[in-house]
Amino acid sequence: MAALTLGVGLAAGTGAFANSGASKTRPAAQAPAFFYHQHSGAMAFADDLAARRNLDPTWVRQQIGQAQHLPNVVRLMSPAPSGTPKNWAAYRARFIEPTRLNAGLRFWQDNRDTLARAESEFGVPASLIVGVIGVETLYGRHTGNFRVIDALSTLAFDFPTAHPRAAVRTEFFRDELEQFLSLADRSGVDPQTFRGSYAGAMGWPQFMPSSWNKYAIDFDGDSRIDLFNSQADVIGSVANYFKAFGWHPGMPTHYPVAFDHTRLDLPTLLAPDILPSFDVESLTNKGLILQEQAQQHIGKMALVELENGDAPRSYVLGTDNFYAVTRYNWSSYYAMAVIELGEAIEAMLTSGR
Repeated sequence: MAALTLGVGLAAGTGAFANSGASKTRPAAQAPAFFYHQHSGAMAFADDLAARRNLDPTWVRQQIGQAQHLPNVVRLMSPAPSGTPKNWAAYRARFIEPTRLNAGLRFWQDNRDTLARAESEFGVPASLIVGVIGVETLYGRHTGNFRVIDALSTLAFDFPTAHPRAAVRTEFFRDELEQFLSLADRSGVDPQTFRGSYAGAMGWPQFMPSSWNKYAIDFDGDSRIDLFNSQADVIGSVANYFKAFGWHPGMPTHYPVAFDHTRLDLPTLLAPDILPSFDVESLTNKGLILQEQAQQHIGKMALVELENGDAPRSYVLGTDNFYAVTRYNWSSYYAMAVIELGEAIEAMLTSGR
């Protein structure tokens, strides 16, 4: 891995958030309520961060102090109203559509050799890499228009208290703010110039600062890491991310499944959520009907449930590789969209469209 150096292309996109939601166009940020140099807790955090990271305390105070509180970010991060229905069919339709499919096909054609190299080196299918980048930012079209320092500071010090995991998420974003300033210090790039999602995710793959620090790699050989301008670095970094989270080369992500309703123990099967917890024998004993390929699977699986509004729910058997996809974004809906987008683009490529 090359020494970490960022690219200079930090222009704003049209607004998107990945890593806890898929790419979405977002309204422009509101005028700030205040700057964080007025926030005593933020300044105390800056001093502590500087001491722990051996950074210039004046520089850290200046960077956090210039951050603007964005009420719009608080609103966007607030939990959805209780009882909001999920709909896999509607969610899927947002991503498996002509604009994204055609853009993905062009991206694959333009980067065919790099994708093949990443698949060979990391064991991660090109279709998965293409699917992730397509869902996250529509191949670089929507990388975010929020200043990262503003978004992270707002969420680190004023995370919405109505959120059920407010305390945990506050600590998460304080760590991301720390990671971000460390990243900027090492790279020599002004932290005030970075643009990203309303949660501080950056670049084509929408890496949070901690993911950039841990998993981003130089894959084009120019001794820099640039997730804003180098499509090769983007491809290699996404592949490296999945390898780090336990991707098993050659293993399917999921299998179809049917039910024997006379023996079906749905509550037990759904209790672990998407964590693979049952072997083939256990699944069969609890009323699932597996196709031949799934019956030959070695390892544990999870019954994944996808709601469809008022229509019947959809189900698949998720493997360890399905679980690995959800480590990019902890949502089974997201994982299925990524997988199916990549597969659809691969089918277009194979058919010569």
